[in-house]
Amino acid sequence: MYRSFLIALQFLTCIPVALKNQPTEQEIGHSLAYYPLVGMLLGIILIGLGWLLSGFPTPWINAAIVLTVWVLLTGGLHLDGLSDSADAWVGGMGDHDKTLDIMKDPNCGPMGVIAIVLVMLLKITALHALIQVGAWAVLLASIILARTMLVLLFLTTHYARNIGLGACLAAHHPRRWCIAIVIAVLLCITLFIQNGYVFMLVILTMFLFLRYIMLKRIGGTTGDTAGALVEISEVIALLTGIFLLEYHSNPVLFVIK
Repeated sequence: MYRSFLIALQFLTCIPVALKNQPTEQEIGHSLAYYPLVGMLLGIILIGLGWLLSGFPTPWINAAIVLTVWVLLTGGLHLDGLSDSADAWVGGMGDHDKTLDIMKDPNCGPMGVIAIVLVMLLKITALHALIQVGAWAVLLASIILARTMLVLLFLTTHYARNIGLGACLAAHHPRRWCIAIVIAVLLCITLFIQNGYVFMLVILTMFLFLRYIMLKRIGGTTGDTAGALVEISEVIALLTGIFLLEYHSNPVLFVIK
């Protein structure tokens, strides 16, 4: 169990992890169940950082630093997948094989750059809004749910390639995956007093839509589309949380001033 968590931590973050030997394919697959827990750890680190930076005169500085550390902690892993997916979806022009071929290209095209810039703009703006009211629950929920959707994607969607880390995750499903998803969802719901189910409904709708377009275009998922799912999930969760915070009275339980 502990080793599976370390494998998940090593893959999803740049946090130094010492493993005595290389993980097997089965161990890599079993680590999938711990992705939401890694998301919780990332969220706690960023919340702690944001709280320490609360003395800055403008929330924009706080938001910029938190976002920078956020990217550094993950090594830009999911941003890379977002970039490759954006290039492939536009450049592939609806063709299955061409889309997969473009995703293999290590170069970043114009659509990939645009996708990264837009996501980063939305994230820093969302962080600015959350920091102003101390509604860190939205950040925590967005990071946890994004990695929970990643678990759900690999467990319900065909992997479009025969090799790679994603193939290991798809081939060796952990027995504890259901428990991981249920716990993560319940935790995120409890972070919102009145609107937890609305929050979850939006995220699940987004997941089903993205999964549908993946199946329609490439017949499944890849590591790149999985990374894109994480980034898009985080943005949608942040924006949804801000909407609920803005238009409903006291929807957030976890607030740090």
